Amino acid sequence: MNILPKGSKLYSIFKYKCPRCHQGDVFKSKSSYNLPKMFDMHEQCSNCELRYEFEPGFFYGAMYVSYGLTVALGVATYVLMQMFFEASVAQIILVLVGVLIVGSPLVLRLSRIIWMNLFIKYEPEKRGVNK
Repeated sequence: MNILPKGSKLYSIFKYKCPRCHQGDVFKSKSSYNLPKMFDMHEQCSNCELRYEFEPGFFYGAMYVSYGLTVALGVATYVLMQMFFEASVAQIILVLVGVLIVGSPLVLRLSRIIWMNLFIKYEPEKRGVNK
């Protein structure tokens, strides 16, 4: 049993694959923590030729997804710190800052791929530049 079967949105999101064919890579670097190349994206899918940026400013909407992921990460960190460590306010703030700094490259990449998956459906047989 595969937890992330090809054809699911989660496969595309967590493997950073093209949302339409699940074959081509979206980002040029495999690692979220290769900071100089963190946002370097291919212009189009190497398999189905889907252009990743449909229009100028397409990824501005990913800021909303990024905000939601960051809030979720912050709340989860706070709850875990309170439940398991009974930490003081200063300790919680220090850990929150650390988690958010370390997690931000991952959150930023995830927000872009989630944003793309909101608008593109899985159609592995389809080819061409855009929808």
